[in-house]
Amino acid sequence: MEWAPTPEGLSQLLQLLKDSVSTNNEIHSMIQQKLDSFNKIPDYPNYLVYILTQMPQEEPSTRAIAGLLLKNTIRVYFATIQRDVLAYVKALSIKGLGDQDVMVRGIIGNVITTIVTRGGLADWPQVLPALMELLDSQDYNVVEGAFGALQKICEDSSRELDQDIEGTRPLNYMIPKIITFFDSQHVKIRVYAVSCINQIILMRSNSLFIHIDAFVAALFKRASDESPDVRKNVCQALVMLLEVRPDKLLPEIANVVEYMLFSTQDQDEQVALEACEFWLAFAEQEDLREHLRPFLPRIVPVLLKCMVYSEMDILTLGGDEDDTNVPDSEQDIKPRFHRAKTHTFERTESNGGAGGSDGDSTANVNREEEEEEEDDEDLDDDDIYSEWNLRKCSAAALDVLATVFGNELLEILLPFLREQLFHQEWKHRECGILALGAVSEGCMEGVEPHLQNLVPYLIQTLDDPKPLVRSITCWTLGRYSRWCVHPPNPPQDRQKYFVPLLEGLLRKVLDNNKRVQEAACSAFATLEEEACELLIPFLDPILRNLVYAFSKYQHKNLLILYDAIGTLADSVSSALNKKEYIEILMAPLIEKWHLLKDDDRDLFPLLECLSSVTTALGLGFLPYAPPVFERCVKLIHNTLLQYDMHQNNPSLDMPDKDFMIVALDLLSGLTQGLGPEVEKFVANSQPQLLPLLSICLRDPVAEVRQSAYALLGDLSIACFSHIRPYLNQFMVELINQVDPRAEHVSVCNNAAWAAGEIALQCGADMQPWIPPLLDRLIQLLTSETTPRTLLENAGITIGRLGLVCPQLVAPHLDVFSEAWCKALRGIRDNDEKDTAFRGLCEMIQVNPNGIAKSFLYFCDAVVQWQHPPPELNEIFRKILTGFKQMMGPNWEAYTSNFPPHIRQRLLERYAL
Repeated sequence: MEWAPTPEGLSQLLQLLKDSVSTNNEIHSMIQQKLDSFNKIPDYPNYLVYILTQMPQEEPSTRAIAGLLLKNTIRVYFATIQRDVLAYVKALSIKGLGDQDVMVRGIIGNVITTIVTRGGLADWPQVLPALMELLDSQDYNVVEGAFGALQKICEDSSRELDQDIEGTRPLNYMIPKIITFFDSQHVKIRVYAVSCINQIILMRSNSLFIHIDAFVAALFKRASDESPDVRKNVCQALVMLLEVRPDKLLPEIANVVEYMLFSTQDQDEQVALEACEFWLAFAEQEDLREHLRPFLPRIVPVLLKCMVYSEMDILTLGGDEDDTNVPDSEQDIKPRFHRAKTHTFERTESNGGAGGSDGDSTANVNREEEEEEEDDEDLDDDDIYSEWNLRKCSAAALDVLATVFGNELLEILLPFLREQLFHQEWKHRECGILALGAVSEGCMEGVEPHLQNLVPYLIQTLDDPKPLVRSITCWTLGRYSRWCVHPPNPPQDRQKYFVPLLEGLLRKVLDNNKRVQEAACSAFATLEEEACELLIPFLDPILRNLVYAFSKYQHKNLLILYDAIGTLADSVSSALNKKEYIEILMAPLIEKWHLLKDDDRDLFPLLECLSSVTTALGLGFLPYAPPVFERCVKLIHNTLLQYDMHQNNPSLDMPDKDFMIVALDLLSGLTQGLGPEVEKFVANSQPQLLPLLSICLRDPVAEVRQSAYALLGDLSIACFSHIRPYLNQFMVELINQVDPRAEHVSVCNNAAWAAGEIALQCGADMQPWIPPLLDRLIQLLTSETTPRTLLENAGITIGRLGLVCPQLVAPHLDVFSEAWCKALRGIRDNDEKDTAFRGLCEMIQVNPNGIAKSFLYFCDAVVQWQHPPPELNEIFRKILTGFKQMMGPNWEAYTSNFPPHIRQRLLERYAL
């Protein structure tokens, strides 16, 4: 359609755009409101694109503001923009890509890519052919503008480029043409060209693989490009090619390695960082490790060199000041997210399974890998105060290489390590300590003989004058804390290593440098997890130091301090429940509790900390419980109210459900700690807790449901009388969550566990829900893909269902008994395991034939018990003796096929 702006409208809009740069807040706000109101005018985008592309006489800044407004209008109101208006914007944007002003060109490209992102390429099939045609222009501005738009489309819409649009797959004609621009005389065009292809590599597109040889050849030609930006993209491409088409690099691997070694030391840190990623990618690919091995002697010293702080690093990080009294800036504090509770079990060390020395260990390892979460200490040497950089990438690469090559890498590293650790310059000592920490897991066997000298050296280095040395020493000691807690000759060695480490880290927790405080606090939390009950004799000084830290720490480190206190409570458990300890600990926690408002995200770490503390203190927390319980219920209630209001009026802000999740978890901690004493708080809660819990069990957010089912299980143990009236609606929802195809495993896990706790309280009244629940639990238990924790919870709950209603569950024994015994044989002895095995025995007595096929696995699970309760042991004896009598003379021949350790224990414990 032909369209022209009205002179008055154009003049008015231009004036508003010029005035919008006013520094007067009142004027700026008024103009913004006026501009926002224009979105109701159908052809408003036409005015904006006209100013952006058709008025070169105007100031570039004015045109740029028009372009930014246009981009935002398209992004927000795309669905309501009239088709003819959008067509006008599209046409002028393509025509305007060759604008003389580079800023305007870039914004026009952003307008184009926003239209593509919102509408999809299929809605604008002409855009890619048009942009590709513009690449043939003799005008550099046109080519640069078109390439800028193409690069963004490749980045944002790469999957669409690999699909047919009007019978043609765009990548088929884009890739060969873009590769020809790798040789452009213009740096920016070369950067765009390589970057465009880089967005495609990891897709493993056949369109790229058809031209892979041409791409690799063109890439190699750019390896020595004068532009760091081009070289950065070349390194990026080589890293990705190593993953998707290593066959194209292996014939030239020696040259590629040489190039990457050289580039890892590039003067431009971004080039060096991209090149350094190559070593991580190389080491992580098992099939390529033998190709990497010969180059280790060359790679290790380069990585060490890159781990030394540069002068710029030191200037950026700040230096040697005592900054404990300097308030944190808000941008230093990372957003914190709460991780909801999952019910898990402790496990014993396996003595070999029924099927041989390893039993079903392969399946268990796979399941563990699936559910394993990132370790908090994973190369966090200074990550709390710096972004990913060359130093950290080099340390991570050394860590992965150590994991892959173990002591072979250590042999190469040791001479360099000695040189660095005892270097006169502090930067090199710091690098050596970082390297020692980085290889702690992969090279532990080789490092261990040296630790009797290295640990005292590190503990002494905790008092180094340089804060950066002290902080990295804390981190590295944290990585070796397991050895210090469990040295070769305990207990005498603990006095040499564990006690000095504990004292040294506690001193550094109170350091006058914030980075050292942070590293020490994190390392101390790691030590707490390793030491557990060994901390009990030192609880008084530990608590006094940690509590004193409240008066020293700024905002950011307070969050880590909460974690250290929570970890302490988890590690020493009820040992914390002494009047003198409670008085020391609770005063600062309750003070912070009163200071924080209900919408302050700092509540998360405090409530997490309190959740651990309440569980550890048990009834010792009773004096502090009423306001804590009341506030948790209030947080849940208010969040649900806000969510309801948002549902009715989407213009209102969506509430942050993390407040509700953390409140549910603290209520779980309170319930576990107070036991039956929590009943009066549940009874008197205002509003009532159970109706709120009922809503949470159906919440669309998985983490809310996860925490809600954990609380349901805890309340079932402590005060089932309050659960019973809601049981029918709870069980209907619960059974739905125990889903073998569940997307959210932790929700399924907690629901399965809660069902078992409910069954113990319900007894025979559980009958109506057992058939549908059992069907789902058996599917989970017998699946090879079920994660281990869920497998164990499913098994425990099946056992408990069998305990209360054996007649209903026993007929299915032959289906699940083998998987059941395998899943539960390695769990550490506890009450949950006890009730589950009693249930299995009840089922065996109802249906002895049901265990016949898996009798070996039953025997294995029985002998894995370290100290079975006497009553349960007698039940085992009765069942095993019954089977021996039933088999008569065939018993000896049958059990002769059992693994030796099972036969021996059956003989020793049950005289079988």
